[in-house]
Amino acid sequence: DSWGIFTFLCAALCNLPALPALNCSEELGAGQSIQQTYDLTRYLEHQLRTLAGTYLNYLGPPFNEPDFNPPRLARAERVPSATVDLDLWRGLTDNARLAANYRAYSRLLCYLRVLDGQVGTAELRHRLAHFCASLQGLVLSIGGVMSSLGYPLPAGPAAPPAPPGAPAAPNDFLKKMDDFWLLKELQTWLWRSAKDFNRLKKKVPPAVVTLRLEARGF
Repeated sequence: DSWGIFTFLCAALCNLPALPALNCSEELGAGQSIQQTYDLTRYLEHQLRTLAGTYLNYLGPPFNEPDFNPPRLARAERVPSATVDLDLWRGLTDNARLAANYRAYSRLLCYLRVLDGQVGTAELRHRLAHFCASLQGLVLSIGGVMSSLGYPLPAGPAAPPAPPGAPAAPNDFLKKMDDFWLLKELQTWLWRSAKDFNRLKKKVPPAVVTLRLEARGF
């Protein structure tokens, strides 16, 4: 009868597994990774302005004078240079620019860590250590962007600051000149990287919000 059918249906419904739950989650993709890397690059630019001023004052004149603009010495060629023609740089593929950034910051980080071990004041060592930690984060973040876009990381370890047995600076002035060029090149790399990631984030769509059916009770 109708009452029996109603009772059967109620019992069946009570014994059904739990209905799938509607779950809203955000896919963290390349767009968000690029945005985070861009933000970190701009933060490092700001951080370096303060650090460079403090370090150049530590080096003393003429390095802390605003109009000091010496020619690049052969000794400084070990530091990866960012002085590439902008049209040539923009003509590279995204993969090539990301790989160049990854290699450059890996090497610059090696130089900065050596610099950190040679500074004589505790406050400056602390600032350099903090900046090195932030720069290490940028290297990892660039690697994350490359992975999210399907690009392989550059093969091989970063080159050391100097080959084994390389002679040290013959005098204190040339040693300070090496430090000066390290900071100058780092400023140029960060300036250009910020522009790179700003362009890249406009090409890659933002993170997509998707709806998932999460089955429960099975």
